[in-house]
Amino acid sequence: MPGEASPAAAGMLAPSVERATGPAHDFGIAARDRYPSYIEFLAERTGIRVPLNRLGILQVALSEKGIRGLQKTALATTRWLDSRELQAIEPTLSHALGAMLNPDDGAVDNVALLAALQRLASANSRIETVQDLATAIDADTNSATVTTKSRATYNARYVVLAAGAWVGQVAGARFARAVQPARGQLVSYSISSPPAPLRHVAYGPRGYVVPRGDHIIGGSTMESVGFDTSTTSEGIRKVRAASEEICPRLSASGIPTAWAGLRPVTPDMLPILGADPERPSLLYACGHSRNGVLMAPLTGDIIADLVTGTPLSHDLAQFRPDRF
Repeated sequence: MPGEASPAAAGMLAPSVERATGPAHDFGIAARDRYPSYIEFLAERTGIRVPLNRLGILQVALSEKGIRGLQKTALATTRWLDSRELQAIEPTLSHALGAMLNPDDGAVDNVALLAALQRLASANSRIETVQDLATAIDADTNSATVTTKSRATYNARYVVLAAGAWVGQVAGARFARAVQPARGQLVSYSISSPPAPLRHVAYGPRGYVVPRGDHIIGGSTMESVGFDTSTTSEGIRKVRAASEEICPRLSASGIPTAWAGLRPVTPDMLPILGADPERPSLLYACGHSRNGVLMAPLTGDIIADLVTGTPLSHDLAQFRPDRF
């Protein structure tokens, strides 16, 4: 579906930068650290090695005010790099005054990740993929029924609600109404002469850049425009300006390609995760806002634990479905 967030994302794993508070922050860190074993799991079963960058994320300071701001909000796990140290690891950032390094953060190639997951699912005889649109859910304590646009019905002991930005349009999913679409416009710069000018994911004052093979992704806007998935000249101009402010060399890379995705955003930017308290056959796994790729593997673990009755290893209080 046009605008789906998963294939459109930049794939960042940035809980130290786009941070939450309390147990939600701990969940984000655990989600990031779940990736290495998850990548191995997929590689063993699909033959697809999903690229994972854990070099750390750089928050680049381009002014004295920027330095003060980064140092004021730094976590205990971060490390300040002066301009000399920064240039030693990223020569194309020689214009910066320094950067805060967030170890272990980074990015995953979300397009390759989706390909691996699709291969994994298609090879499993117990998984049936139905090309239809879920329109309604009727759930009670012990079972749930999904009705689709073609008027087919499917009954199960549990139904997992994970419909991205469109989740609030599913009738009967009462808590999902808190999720709204937020458009993010992104660009991709092709690197014609390797190596790429950056190895680390880097944040600047107004955006971020993510190296991925022979191109660099720049992002992103955050716009409340409903389900409009078009790009705009003004949005792309802003994204390009933010990206080229971080890495000026990108301005010589030609006109980048552009696209947009719809993030499923909640009022507090945290996911809705857990069982409906009155209809426990309905499990919510939606509203991940800016951190869907980051939290995907650990969210899957949590849903599996809920289905099998396994004690949860994470505090989900901040994610409870009925908090809005």
